Amino acid sequence: MAEAKPKSVAPSGGVWAAMKPFVNGGSAGMLATCVIQPIDMVKVRIQLGQGSATHVAKTMLAQDGFGSFYKGLSAGLLRQATYTTSRLGSFRVLTNKAVEANDGKPLPLLQKAIIGLTAGAIGACVGSPADLALIRMQADATLPLAQRRNYTNAFNALSRIIADEGILALWKGAGPTVVRAMSLNMGMLASYDQSVEFFRDSLGLGEYSIVIGASAISGFCAAACSLPFDYVKTQIQKMQPDTTGRYPYTGSLDCAMKTVKSGGPQKLYTGFPIYCVRIAPHVMLTWIFLNQIQKLEKNLGF
Repeated sequence: MAEAKPKSVAPSGGVWAAMKPFVNGGSAGMLATCVIQPIDMVKVRIQLGQGSATHVAKTMLAQDGFGSFYKGLSAGLLRQATYTTSRLGSFRVLTNKAVEANDGKPLPLLQKAIIGLTAGAIGACVGSPADLALIRMQADATLPLAQRRNYTNAFNALSRIIADEGILALWKGAGPTVVRAMSLNMGMLASYDQSVEFFRDSLGLGEYSIVIGASAISGFCAAACSLPFDYVKTQIQKMQPDTTGRYPYTGSLDCAMKTVKSGGPQKLYTGFPIYCVRIAPHVMLTWIFLNQIQKLEKNLGF
């Protein structure tokens, strides 16, 4: 009887082992989003030219109440359920296979960066529709009343985009989204694993110090690498045609060139402090939640 039990659970255990990196990553990202959503709302409003973080926050609170800070939460959670599930799961699977091929030795930083780029591209392709819905819902209140879309939730946004613009419109702005995700994940994922190895092997820090320190470095690297691409992505996804039916930008490269021409390279870093405050804590919380989820699973014997 003692031998029969492991045999009976082996197949499901194998399935769970394959699914676990994806489920854990998505769960950690969704928990982090619930905490960070208000900061993300302020960041988007700043990029749309509504003023400083303090001014934007006061205006939102005065005009629409505290609930305005959580507008688009359903799209944010859907984005994490698709994007973060895919990118963190893919990164861990690809890293594990690369370590096996490297005879169990730690990977060089360049190889981690390449895996991070790949995982970011995979996640962005899967999560692009939810990201589009999130940006539109967050930017809706900044538009004139006649131009507002008034999506009620993420699924309403997705269904109306398909009905009004066609299914391929779900990937509008996917180019800059993928590029932004690749840059962010290169900074986030590679720097985290590299920092964990350094803090553990070179400094001999404890578990919590390692997770917090590596998470902080990971968050800063993610923000520094990705903001220019995030700025362009936001401008592309929220643009609307003028009275003649022409869009202000023909693509992400055109948007970047016009932005640099009108405001210099620093224009691409508009809202960097609030962006860093938004990205870094989200990255840190994602890693911290992921660490706690893994510990809980270990304690429960999963």
